[in-house]
Amino acid sequence: MANVASPLQYGDPPKLGPFVVQARLHSAPAGFVYLGQGPDGRAVSLALLTRGAAFDAAARERFVTAVREAAPARGWLGRAAKTRAAVLDGVPEVLSMETGTAPWVAVPYVPGRPGAEWFLEPVMVGGTFIGQAHGPDFVPYWLTDRAPALPGAPTGRRPLTETRRRVLLAAMALAVLLLLGTVIALLLIMGREDDEPLPRPLPPTNFQPTAPPTPATPEPQQPSPSQTPSPSRSGQLTPGPSPGEDSGDGSPL
Repeated sequence: MANVASPLQYGDPPKLGPFVVQARLHSAPAGFVYLGQGPDGRAVSLALLTRGAAFDAAARERFVTAVREAAPARGWLGRAAKTRAAVLDGVPEVLSMETGTAPWVAVPYVPGRPGAEWFLEPVMVGGTFIGQAHGPDFVPYWLTDRAPALPGAPTGRRPLTETRRRVLLAAMALAVLLLLGTVIALLLIMGREDDEPLPRPLPPTNFQPTAPPTPATPEPQQPSPSQTPSPSRSGQLTPGPSPGEDSGDGSPL
């Protein structure tokens, strides 16, 4: 199988254990195969189950069983010995593995030779066998969940009805919040318009002439003293001619 590396996509893990994930090598219904690099710089092939296969206990167990059968067994002296399956079938050498809720396996990467994708084949089970006895085909229910099973994923899978109900409730709550926000905004705008005083119109201009104002009658005042000097006050005045006296002008002596 020729594996062509492609860039990582959204949701792919950046690391699996001590290995740095660099690119995608292969995509299968049961999982993904990545190109990685070990702490010593060695290129490795990494196989990781999809989230749907990891949630299925039977599918996950088939993957873990295949990995454990190919992993080197430790004797009572602590020496690693190849298993019977690895010797007979030419299974890739297992460098590291994880058998938890998101299992994965790492094998040496050799271009042109089978890599970690070998462990994804036992996960898929067909109902038809070679020979006279055969059973019905079936499709796993988890094939639609093709996201990578990241380490630390929950062991239980929530029913689809529960997830759908939660989505509907969240959508209804969001719609109610948007409606309340719109109503509050309209009330604030209308209240602000009511509070603003309307401008008072100017009175109409009256062009009819009005009568001049009538002056008020002044109150009578006491007469002011005359400026002519009084005889009683001044004795220096020259008396005028008295009646019966002749002025002497033009009259004989």
